Amino acid sequence: MKSLQQFSLQKNNSFAVDTVTPVIYYPKNDQDLQLLATVTSGCFYILGEGSNTLFVEDFTPVIIKPEFLGIHVKETNDYYQVNAACGENWHDLVCFCINKGINGLENLALIPGSVGAAPVQNIGAYGVEIADFIESVTWFDFAENKSQHLFKAQCQFGYRNSIFKQQLKNKGIITDITLRFPKNWQPKLNYQGLKDLPENTSAKAIMNAVIAIRNSKLPDPKVIPNAGSFFKNPLVSAAQFLSLKNNHPTIPYYRQSNGSVKLAAGWLIEKSALKGYQMSGAAVHDKQALVLTNLDSASGLDIKNLAIYVQKTVFDLFAICLQPEVRMIAEQGEVTLGAIN
Repeated sequence: MKSLQQFSLQKNNSFAVDTVTPVIYYPKNDQDLQLLATVTSGCFYILGEGSNTLFVEDFTPVIIKPEFLGIHVKETNDYYQVNAACGENWHDLVCFCINKGINGLENLALIPGSVGAAPVQNIGAYGVEIADFIESVTWFDFAENKSQHLFKAQCQFGYRNSIFKQQLKNKGIITDITLRFPKNWQPKLNYQGLKDLPENTSAKAIMNAVIAIRNSKLPDPKVIPNAGSFFKNPLVSAAQFLSLKNNHPTIPYYRQSNGSVKLAAGWLIEKSALKGYQMSGAAVHDKQALVLTNLDSASGLDIKNLAIYVQKTVFDLFAICLQPEVRMIAEQGEVTLGAIN
């Protein structure tokens, strides 16, 4: 199994933060993972494509960067079943499916990251989540040192959440996922930017529209280092929402089936007069306030401090505490916004 020591991760995270890991491992199969039993009993971090990670110190834990590859398709009269390895690029998988006439993932186009990271976060966009299609996940359990299959209900998917962020956090690794796509596909066009498309729009046309929207709003990480949406869209109670709407009649909102209301974090940040705000080389993007950027050689701590400032400013104005979508990693593992001075 390939490994490197004292390795800079600057090219392995979309914030382009320069940080060093004592050793990085590149497992390609279960046998490689079994060799890491002593590593996984200590402090480590599983890194996909680094598009949802902010390294906040000069050094990181041991890094495990899986390179499992492969996509396989099975077809029945009623549905397609697609199995994809964790090391595959997510957007490449979306394009692969759409180009083969396997519809469903078009609304999730251009979300950065790896296939293995997608269920952890239960990635979603434009009214669709990966949980809508998950049939099962192959989970390599570090304690058992072997793989098992977890079906959709066992994954406990929620809004940007799953069992892999909760009870199973750091206890194993997703090595592949199996998705099921019914052939009686119906387009999801009920989100801003897609509502004007005709009802008979093809999945490929929806994918292209999503790509165009994301490209118009989100900076290219290769040009301006960023991790896309930094904060989750907050969920508030119906009562809290009514109070907010009385004071802010134009506030965008999305009612949820459980009675709560989802708000747009980017709107809250923009209305807090933070769009374009800069601090120590880090910045709130001037076109999309939900995105924090490494504008001028900022450190991970600089970006984290900007996130804390955004969080506090929004809370002071709206009494809503924004929670980060991005994972923050220090030398001794994952931390919260308030964990480092």
